[in-house]
Amino acid sequence: MMGVEQRNVYLCGFMATGKSSVGRRLAAALHCEFLDMDALIEAEAGMSISEIFSSQGEPAFRAMESRMVERLGKRPGCVIATGGGAIVNPRNLENMKRSGVVITLTADIPTILRRSGNEDTRPLLQTPDRLERIRTLLEQRAPFYDRADIIVDTSSLSIDEVVAVLLNRLQQIGQKLQ
Repeated sequence: MMGVEQRNVYLCGFMATGKSSVGRRLAAALHCEFLDMDALIEAEAGMSISEIFSSQGEPAFRAMESRMVERLGKRPGCVIATGGGAIVNPRNLENMKRSGVVITLTADIPTILRRSGNEDTRPLLQTPDRLERIRTLLEQRAPFYDRADIIVDTSSLSIDEVVAVLLNRLQQIGQKLQ
């Protein structure tokens, strides 16, 4: 188990880059707890992210997300998959960097499009031109994603390969692994 003195590992990045899948396996490899912020927000709100967006709007969801980042920052030694836009809020990024290592998982647009499918669970992609929406969001978020401590492109890597890269990089930057 990761000790209480250890920092969190935050997995950030655009939707369909592998944050949850990689996060589960990374947490297992580090023998620590995995937390999915979107799932925690859904459980707390009693509705899906899509329902939150449609009934309360994106600003309400972002406020919930910020409160969750702040709360999880007080729980050391976890691997946390954030929502795709969590890192865009400077306060969220500051809280994440203060309490952990921030990792951005990236992927190229065709990979994101393929992995995201036609799911109704992605409210920001509920638009006639999903490709253009992905391009626009990626351009807007790129400067924030680039502020991570570690950046890994998952486009051509398996989940296990991404985890191996992350374990190596975490070790390189001094993250205590047990």
